[in-house]
Amino acid sequence: MTPEETLLDYRRQVATMYARARISRPDAASRHVQFCHDRDELFRHHPQSALSDEQKAQFNGLHYYDYDPALRFEVTVEPIEPPTVREILLQDDGPFRMRRFGQIHFDVDRQAVSLSVYWIMGYGGGVFLPFGDLTNGHETYGGGRYLLDTIKGADLGQVETRLVIDFNYAYNPSCAYNARWVCPLAPTENRLPIAIPAGEMRFSNE
Repeated sequence: MTPEETLLDYRRQVATMYARARISRPDAASRHVQFCHDRDELFRHHPQSALSDEQKAQFNGLHYYDYDPALRFEVTVEPIEPPTVREILLQDDGPFRMRRFGQIHFDVDRQAVSLSVYWIMGYGGGVFLPFGDLTNGHETYGGGRYLLDTIKGADLGQVETRLVIDFNYAYNPSCAYNARWVCPLAPTENRLPIAIPAGEMRFSNE
């Protein structure tokens, strides 16, 4: 297959993984275990994996916190007026533009926090939700993690009109694995003043 076809296949597989994660059965913890297993297989074998061939040869699986049901939320996106646009220059890809269109609010251990939600601008577009927290730099990747990137299939769906946000599915941007990737990271307003011990941890092949 051409590189374009393999990338299309990779995105199909990611979308399928998230579709399985949205179903009501089996229980949430079991769905998460299956998701992590499928993601390991994708990283280990797929030609569009974020890992280099050398990393794949030594790959022992990604590391995750144990599933915590308290870190899954169904939230209402509150519109931001006027929306603001942020532009990031990415090596090889050029300018990456995202529009801050809404904000979500939720409580973690009785502390109220909020995150901005972005729309990736360009043909088709998609919802993008990066974040940072106090685990960054020691337990998790220093640049923060992603919760949603619907262009690439990372989408946990909605319950009626509420967006599903589950930190157990937080994952590293590709630049967490090796230097050949350049990624948009969480802006200042999405750096949480608390620790979120859920989702993917720092990458290590050990």
